[in-house]
Amino acid sequence: MSRALFVCFDSEESALVTGCAAALGLPFDTLMLSGEGGAGDKSFVAGFEAVPPADGLAEALLSLSGQYGRIAFVSSMRSKDLAGRLAGLLDAAMLTDVIAVESADTFHLPMVAGSIVTTAKVTDGTLVFTFRPSNFAKDLPSTTGSTEKIALTPASRTQRTKAAARSGGRPDLAQAKIIVTGGRPLKDAATFEAVLGGLADKLGAAVGATRAAVDSGIAANELQVGQTGKIVAPDLYIAAGVSGSTQHMAGIKDSKIIVAINTDADAPIFESADFGLVQDLFTALPEIQAAAKGT
Repeated sequence: MSRALFVCFDSEESALVTGCAAALGLPFDTLMLSGEGGAGDKSFVAGFEAVPPADGLAEALLSLSGQYGRIAFVSSMRSKDLAGRLAGLLDAAMLTDVIAVESADTFHLPMVAGSIVTTAKVTDGTLVFTFRPSNFAKDLPSTTGSTEKIALTPASRTQRTKAAARSGGRPDLAQAKIIVTGGRPLKDAATFEAVLGGLADKLGAAVGATRAAVDSGIAANELQVGQTGKIVAPDLYIAAGVSGSTQHMAGIKDSKIIVAINTDADAPIFESADFGLVQDLFTALPEIQAAAKGT
């Protein structure tokens, strides 16, 4: 347990580790799977142009990760895929979505869709965990030590046949200060982009979607916000046509301000919203966008 390793998929993630590292209180190194940079005493650079599938990558990480008592990842779908496989191969304990670190062996994490917070204590051995960076201090000074290139040779049984980027240059959901999210009432992908995209671009916001919108093919999977999607904590969260399911609210509860727009005055999201507007989103969002243009 004398050292920690933070595994980062890209340079954006490497900027998010310092708060958790400070709370952990252990000397740490960073492994950059793609991109450069990294914080800590040493930064290992794997140099992948595209991060390989998790099955082979977990096996390739065994040699390096076996030297550390704590191995941490920024919470995401892909990090949980890799972290779970790595923990199994290391025969290590595993925690997901850590929101606070009391000490190097005591952690706090949400359960039951965020309705309770539990304390987990690791009594022995290695721990692999993912953490929500929005719950830790930001903009902490970080030390940048030596950099070492590392050769990882994953032998994956999984083959990636296609990769598509759909962000359109908008902020990443996990780091965005403003998020505009839409639900199933947006009907189709073209309407989703036309109605939400214009407002998001005007506000410099990221675009999110409910699970129902994703399952209906209205929005891409990487835009899903909620317990089974991305956990977010923006300064402003605008939810249009979102009913407020338990799993969705678990993913946005740390937002500073929640604005809900829905035609159903009894929608559960109004119970958690700071501001609510009972109106058709197809009327409200264009009016908000027009007002924003005048500012």
